[in-house]
Amino acid sequence: MRIRIVDAFTDQPFSGNPAGVLLLDSFPDDTWLQKVAAEVNLSETAFAHPLPPGGEADWALRWFTPATEVDMCGHATLATAHVLHSTGTAGGAVRFAARCGVLGATAEADGTITMDFPTSSLTPVAVPVGLEKALGAEVLAVHDTAEHIGDLVVELRDESTVRALAPDFAALKGLSSRGIIVTAAAARPDGEYDFVSRGFFPGVGIDEDPVTGSAHTALAPYWSARFGRDDLVGFQGGARTGIVRTRLRGDRTLLNGHAVTVVEGELHA
Repeated sequence: MRIRIVDAFTDQPFSGNPAGVLLLDSFPDDTWLQKVAAEVNLSETAFAHPLPPGGEADWALRWFTPATEVDMCGHATLATAHVLHSTGTAGGAVRFAARCGVLGATAEADGTITMDFPTSSLTPVAVPVGLEKALGAEVLAVHDTAEHIGDLVVELRDESTVRALAPDFAALKGLSSRGIIVTAAAARPDGEYDFVSRGFFPGVGIDEDPVTGSAHTALAPYWSARFGRDDLVGFQGGARTGIVRTRLRGDRTLLNGHAVTVVEGELHA
């Protein structure tokens, strides 16, 4: 089997968020999928296989962290769509059947890929006990997200605070059902991006995820309501960074970005 590692939400190797991608004829048992994801040892490994023509989707898609399967993943979906288009396996728009529903991915003329994801709901909640201590920063607001995401969106005071965080990952475990997304408005309102974020997921085996596409289905409505604009640009990451362009369309959010294949080889298992 061919296995690839793709850096998503970047046009430069060794940046953005890396994902493993395997295109299969069908899904083997879950134990094998989880072992492969653990061996690849990236935040997500995507597994996809083609579906019969005429249905609501073209490919079945699943995502595994090194420790567990997740319901939604943006960067590994982008990576999978990139592999399908760059290898000529698919062209134009591709529909994926996943745990969170049908997701779309369309190759654009500029080389980017635009994904169509469900918009997350945002529910204000009280600041969880221990969150500020675990982050080492004052929290301005906390919102819970939709069923298939399960993150807490945590607004901090400013961009510099987000960038400087050095969280206690052990203390963050158990504070949300999936992870903690910290965010703040960009320091420069007229700069290249509108908001910044970082994503911490120690509960599913990932201390920090460099560029979390699924989180932007919540960050897009959060910041669109604040700025009064539907089209925004997000910058995410700590040591590795990437750019996610978002477009809010009611109950759907469009996520746009580049991807680049950095490793291609054979899986012998």
